[in-house]
Amino acid sequence: MTETLANKSEAKAEDSRKYKAPALEKGLDILELLAATSEPMTTSQMAAKLGRSVSELFRMVLALEFRGYIAPATDGRDGYTLSNKLFTLGIARAPTKTLLEIALPVMGALSREIGQSCHLAVASGDQIVVIGRIENPGDLGFAVRIGYRRPLIKSASGKILYGFQADDLQEPMRQSLKADDSAELEQFIASAAQAKVDGYVRKPSDFIDGVTDLSVPVMGYRGALAALTVPHVVYHPEPCSVERALEGLQQAAQKISQQLSEQSH
Repeated sequence: MTETLANKSEAKAEDSRKYKAPALEKGLDILELLAATSEPMTTSQMAAKLGRSVSELFRMVLALEFRGYIAPATDGRDGYTLSNKLFTLGIARAPTKTLLEIALPVMGALSREIGQSCHLAVASGDQIVVIGRIENPGDLGFAVRIGYRRPLIKSASGKILYGFQADDLQEPMRQSLKADDSAELEQFIASAAQAKVDGYVRKPSDFIDGVTDLSVPVMGYRGALAALTVPHVVYHPEPCSVERALEGLQQAAQKISQQLSEQSH
């Protein structure tokens, strides 16, 4: 009886997959692999990672390149990287488009007020991805490019995007987080919890001396929809203190959140 039920279960699972598209799945495997990899990959490397032969992937790689979803590395290295085409398609979706339409004018006003650049990031799997930015209105400045990705666990925006979620939304996010060790994961979770208590993240940049990362949530119905961040650069003379920049940042995020709420009613 047990074997019969097991066989029926297997048959049912197989039926649910009877409409398969092997070529499409190979293409999606390639895109997902490149999205999870920071370095360019050759067709041979992709084949090895995916457990397929080079001949299986060769025409698929050429087709993805022709359609603009992947591109040869431009820094002299061999292999392919993801282009921004998928990112552009994602931004064209109505919720993201609405978020940007509301956020960008507010971000522009903030940047002019504090003399610093700012950017907007959302969660994408275990990473943050920057979907909008406003550059410093002055002659010199530091800005993060649109499409920039970084692990949630290693970014100020990530602490906001994780810390300001409802508990039931945090759980699947926590399962996807990739840490070097358990201590790093515990520290991230503790920092994210503290960010929720404080209402913001304020920390020295891990990459650039003289930059302080300031990040606050753009809130939706059940948690943070996005993280609004200012990489505060020390200028001489200083156009705006870190404290004033943080105050302006919080006011801007509240304004965006309020307008999004009004838009949804």
